[in-house]
Amino acid sequence: MLERTDDTPAQQPGRPHAIVIGAGFGGLAAAVRLGARGYRVTVLEKLDAPGGRAYVFKDSGYVFDAGPTIITAPFLLEELWRLAGRTFEDEIDLREIDPFYAIRFDDGSVIHCPRDADAMRAEVMRVAPDDLEGYERFLRKSKDIFEVGFKELAHAPFHTLSSMARATPDLIRLSSYRTVHQLVSKYIKNPQLQVALSFHPLLVGGNPFAASSFYCLISHLERQWGVHFVMGGTGRLVEGVVDLIRGQGGEVLCNSEVRQITVENGRATGVELAGGRHIPAQVIVSNAEVGHTYKHLMSGVRRKRWTDRKVDTARYSMSLFLWYFGTRKLYPDVDHHTILLGPRYRGLLSDIFEKKRLAEDFSLYLHRPTATDPSMAPPGCEAFYVLSPVPNLTGDTDWAKMAEPYRQAVEQRLEETLLPGLKDSVEVSRVMTPLDFRDRLNSVHGAAFGLEPLLTQSAWFRAHNKSEEVEGLYLVGAGTHPGAGVPGVLSSARVLDAIVPDAAAYG
Repeated sequence: MLERTDDTPAQQPGRPHAIVIGAGFGGLAAAVRLGARGYRVTVLEKLDAPGGRAYVFKDSGYVFDAGPTIITAPFLLEELWRLAGRTFEDEIDLREIDPFYAIRFDDGSVIHCPRDADAMRAEVMRVAPDDLEGYERFLRKSKDIFEVGFKELAHAPFHTLSSMARATPDLIRLSSYRTVHQLVSKYIKNPQLQVALSFHPLLVGGNPFAASSFYCLISHLERQWGVHFVMGGTGRLVEGVVDLIRGQGGEVLCNSEVRQITVENGRATGVELAGGRHIPAQVIVSNAEVGHTYKHLMSGVRRKRWTDRKVDTARYSMSLFLWYFGTRKLYPDVDHHTILLGPRYRGLLSDIFEKKRLAEDFSLYLHRPTATDPSMAPPGCEAFYVLSPVPNLTGDTDWAKMAEPYRQAVEQRLEETLLPGLKDSVEVSRVMTPLDFRDRLNSVHGAAFGLEPLLTQSAWFRAHNKSEEVEGLYLVGAGTHPGAGVPGVLSSARVLDAIVPDAAAYG
């Protein structure tokens, strides 16, 4: 076993104690970084296994990653292994996926997105030859944004106004006041190519028509390091990082829900578990969703910025409907990653993000991990997961009633397009709805990615990694700077290196 399931942390006298609330990628990465700096670390996880959004479901020989399915900045993981004195490549088998994904439009046309620059230019020439020059200019702009937005700012603290002031000239120079779709449309005129180059904010919970053009950096990030899949599934990474923590002398305790962060004289002193046990610590890092941390884990603390009202009125990302299913039939012609678009793009996103209305049409992301790793399903079978962006729970959808009809509609769409004979070949089936994000993952309004990635909710305007409410409390994860996605949450843990004192400070 990689984790203990009791709620009693091991005692290691002489080492300052750091508690991490939540065993998602942000919390696990924070634990490794704190362990490397001399802390005795205890990770406390509500669920029965680590991973958070990267939880793993297993059923009848099928393995389903519940959340993240791609790795796009592997150096962030390699760094964790180095900090723990180990070598990433010796323990994790990472495979590059090329093309990154296939984008299938409602009319049946397809754009493939390969990593090779010449191959992608050829694809642009095939789809929209008049846009080739604009595409080259967009790539240069995407790289410029990446050099600042990811390389310089993603791991930099933004808990002071002065840090925001220093970044503002770059934000203006790089047109961050434009939306992603506005920036793409400046260079690209073909509607299908506009979609192919602008959908990326959806990967981190954002609306391409509202998210800052800074998120165009994702286009370059994919090409910089590639799109990868972990053999054994993303859950294999979770197991690997947990093992790093244990190797440092830390603990990951599951079935250990934190009820309250305890505070004395304005400083965090430890946590109280749901069972009543109090665990003291010098440093607390919350990987719980930001709104949950402030509204529920600090309900007894007088807060100046993150009041209950602010938590309730902040803008949250969309949610997701996910269907995990295994088939007795093989589908060898289906790509590892496919984006299956419906008849509407902007209108559907308006329904999801603005009107909070569950539309009859939908766009889907289909993940077929067995295209790369057949061990994710029994012999002769396929494992799939299909994702549909849907409104968060500020809308009025009754998911207790709608989950099965919606699943059936998704099944029918897949059968008509990519997976003929699907209905009769499904062997195992499981769904997640916005209710699961709210109830299992403590996400405010069932938002799948925490705070929506808007310019007014980014950098200094996003939840700070160092709490302004109490001393000794730090935050990582999707709702904090720099944002959601595996690179984002790993970078949020990286920020801690600059703001958490070394363990020696508590000696």
